[in-house]
Amino acid sequence: MNLEQIKTKTFRMILQFSIPSIIAMVLTSMITIVDGFFIGNYIGSEGIAAVNLGLPIIYVYLAVGIMVGVGGVAIAGMLLGARATDESNAVFNQTALTALLASILLSAAVVLLINPLVSLLGMTDVVAEYFRTYYWIMIFVYPIMMLNATLGMFMRCEGKPATFMMISVLTVATNIFLDYLAIVWLGMGIAGIAFASLISVMLGLALMVYYFSRVSVHFKFHKFQFAKDIFTKTIFNGSSELIGQLSMSIAMFAYNWVVIRIAGVDGVAAFTIIGYAAYLFNMIIVGFGQGASPLVSFSYGAGAHWLSQRVRRLTNLTVFSVGAVAMAVLVGSVDYYSSLFVQSQQVRSLVQSGLALFTISFLFSGINTITSFYFTSIGKAKESALISASRGLVVLLGCIIILPLIWGITGVWLVAPITEAITLILCLGLLAAEQKDSPGSLEKSAVVNN
Repeated sequence: MNLEQIKTKTFRMILQFSIPSIIAMVLTSMITIVDGFFIGNYIGSEGIAAVNLGLPIIYVYLAVGIMVGVGGVAIAGMLLGARATDESNAVFNQTALTALLASILLSAAVVLLINPLVSLLGMTDVVAEYFRTYYWIMIFVYPIMMLNATLGMFMRCEGKPATFMMISVLTVATNIFLDYLAIVWLGMGIAGIAFASLISVMLGLALMVYYFSRVSVHFKFHKFQFAKDIFTKTIFNGSSELIGQLSMSIAMFAYNWVVIRIAGVDGVAAFTIIGYAAYLFNMIIVGFGQGASPLVSFSYGAGAHWLSQRVRRLTNLTVFSVGAVAMAVLVGSVDYYSSLFVQSQQVRSLVQSGLALFTISFLFSGINTITSFYFTSIGKAKESALISASRGLVVLLGCIIILPLIWGITGVWLVAPITEAITLILCLGLLAAEQKDSPGSLEKSAVVNN
């Protein structure tokens, strides 16, 4: 990767880095969606509801994991752009260790939260039993997923997104086979789904460790001296992602609390099925963000601020187009989509009425996500944190509280599009301020002349 390539083949480079990342992220999300398929068809809406009611747990893991990973890889990417390879490798090792220790501490904390969540959400006995069975196993799965995601970010930073994609393909294929084996052949129920996830992510981790031990060029496991300033910068750079994901955890809890009281278990099941589509779309957008971030960091670290802005603009245009297509496809095939997960006509009716409203958010959420990634990639954590706090906590919680009171379940479906539309206004304001302060034209001239 060099400035000349990014300058002359910007869009091609975005796709080159993003497509493998997108495939990897989609495949990662397919673990959850395939689990939902088997749970919905072989266990029922109570099983789907049980899994969804615990999703705030995974968002906590994602919050810490993405904070550490994105924060660390942004520093490492800028150091690579400045040709400081030894310092970049030290950041890699420290980031990987930080992610490992954080995941262990999180699992210890989550053990204490399972029973209180059951009581707080007012689950039925059947849903509570499924919930406990599934999440007592998943507390071992999520730390490995978190570490795999962190290592995958450095794989992409090194310019090897296709390698991470292939590892993800193998991981997901293993999970699908084991899901089928556990549910259809062995009749293990929801516990079998969780064990299938555990085995598949362990396989992915083993391949990651092998890559960074034997294959990687820039990033190698070795002894290092812990640097407090790097740790502080890592946490600060990734703080917006922490805010965003923690906010999603809080918002998901609030969503579930509202939906279960308005529409009961069927409402939670419908919200979960719509959530699968949103989750898949979000993974595509995150894939674009993770693919574009190394290009932004490298360009910015090399002093070509104008080029980092070009990458951001082209990526934003791309994700807007993807959002429009995704919205059209989902609305046009909503009956078929809902039938993949449940046969209950009541749940399917809720999905059909809700999806058309919810997917309007796809037109705005991609731009908001990429803009947040952009500010993180250039070390402007404050701006990124403002975006994450808006779409993930402040505006979102306000909408969750107010809109269902006015319009009931319809208000639930309108929460996402209204939140993303308001956040888009904030993003445009922050980008305008950044563009005004950036010495882009002078830097562009300098790069072109060189």
